[in-house]
Amino acid sequence: MTAVVANLLKLAFVGMLYLFLWQVARSIGGYLGAGRQAIGSRSQAGELMVVRSDSQAGTRVVVTDSVIIGRSDEADFFLDDPYASTFHMRLTMEEGTMTLADLGTTNGTYVNGRRVTTPMPLNTGDSVQVGKTIMEVR
Repeated sequence: MTAVVANLLKLAFVGMLYLFLWQVARSIGGYLGAGRQAIGSRSQAGELMVVRSDSQAGTRVVVTDSVIIGRSDEADFFLDDPYASTFHMRLTMEEGTMTLADLGTTNGTYVNGRRVTTPMPLNTGDSVQVGKTIMEVR
């Protein structure tokens, strides 16, 4: 009887270990933005429209979970602006509210003309400026 109990405890331990590692992987993936829904999905999605840019005017950024915008090819949305940082800002969508966070940039991110220093919720019609690029929340 004790061998059966020991084997059951081993199986329970291995199962708990796998659950723990799965949760850690999900947390890391969410932090890095890997858990995003497919772009184009409009359930509880927000949208940022590039209004003024030398090369990207009219481009839309659909935000369903988390999107990092910057000058890096590794950013979720490449921003063609020499004043943008490699990873400039993060947009997140939670419970129908889009939130913008500047990622510690030198040139800053501006919402309606004011520099963003802490994460802030965005409203429809807000203007977001990164360098020479101006975007509007839709």
